[in-house]
Amino acid sequence: MYDRKAKLIAGKSSFLLGPRGTGKSTWVKLNHPQSDYIDLLHNQTFNTLLADPDRLETYINNPEKPIIIDEVQKVPALLNTVHRLIENNSYKFILTGSSARKLRREGVNLLAGRAYTKNFHPLTVVELGEDFSLEFSLQNGFLPSVFSDPSPKDYLSSYVTTYLREEVQQEGLVRNLANFSRFLEAASFSQASVVNISNVAADCSINRRVASEYFNLLEDLLIGYRLPVFQRKAKRKLLSQPKFYFFDCGVYRAIRPTGPLDEVSEIEGLALESMVFQQLRAINDNNELGYQLYFWRTKEKVEVDFVLYGENGFIALEVKRSDSYRRTDLKGLKLFKKDYPQARCILLYLGKEKRSEDGIEVLPLEDFFREILKYL
Repeated sequence: MYDRKAKLIAGKSSFLLGPRGTGKSTWVKLNHPQSDYIDLLHNQTFNTLLADPDRLETYINNPEKPIIIDEVQKVPALLNTVHRLIENNSYKFILTGSSARKLRREGVNLLAGRAYTKNFHPLTVVELGEDFSLEFSLQNGFLPSVFSDPSPKDYLSSYVTTYLREEVQQEGLVRNLANFSRFLEAASFSQASVVNISNVAADCSINRRVASEYFNLLEDLLIGYRLPVFQRKAKRKLLSQPKFYFFDCGVYRAIRPTGPLDEVSEIEGLALESMVFQQLRAINDNNELGYQLYFWRTKEKVEVDFVLYGENGFIALEVKRSDSYRRTDLKGLKLFKKDYPQARCILLYLGKEKRSEDGIEVLPLEDFFREILKYL
């Protein structure tokens, strides 16, 4: 068990949203051992509350503690009862969920701002401490179970299948599971890349509109994210399409098909960039740093991998999968710094030495991960 850095606001009701397998249930039970725990993955509980959401009150024995409802998206109508109990009884709830789709699509009562929303992520390098291995995590990612399962690759393969079966098929989120399975593989080729929906649709022989809806579904299921372009006070023409990432580099590698024509260095590079992205997201949310995350790319395809912008700072990051770097690797950061001289620009690489060149910090990736709050 690792010391997770997520935190909820004391005395307030909360939505705790994150993909399956990130450890939400374990974390809330560990931190609230005296709370009533209502598990909607339990068939009898699910059937009872689906038939009559107002029977929720019969499950509450200790209203002085936050009441935990796990996988609340399974019975969205429960939120009306939760709302009433917050208003009339001043109860506090922790509502976990691995999908925001039903909560948004069915127009249910989202508690009118009476519950804060917090994101729950896979493990971070900070949480792993001395157990962090760059090589292991590049292959297997950061879901807690990959660190205890004797066969992480088999676990990840099963994880993807479970999502298809339990989150997509059982919930009736797509009409054709085979089409969606092909789409997942096609989408994996867009990892850490600018999304071309038409190309993805053509690769898996589906309509462009369907492919666009499938990308929306990945975001609703909290397993995919689109990273927008940073365009504030732009001084040159920029790309407008977002980049796409699966939420965990291990899950990405489990979805991505490989063959003799694939270059290992390309897949490793995308996995490394994905790793940095998920660490930035998790640290930003866990510590409430308030950054908005972007990338930057000109029409001439000069790019900076990540831009963090907020009240606490303005940071541009470039990631290189190499134990050395060349001056040409600084091209994107130099151009960005020319347009935004107030930005802190950092190149991350796999070498061991810290350097500074033309106002750009060059940092070993592992040092950055272990002391990430120092740089953010």
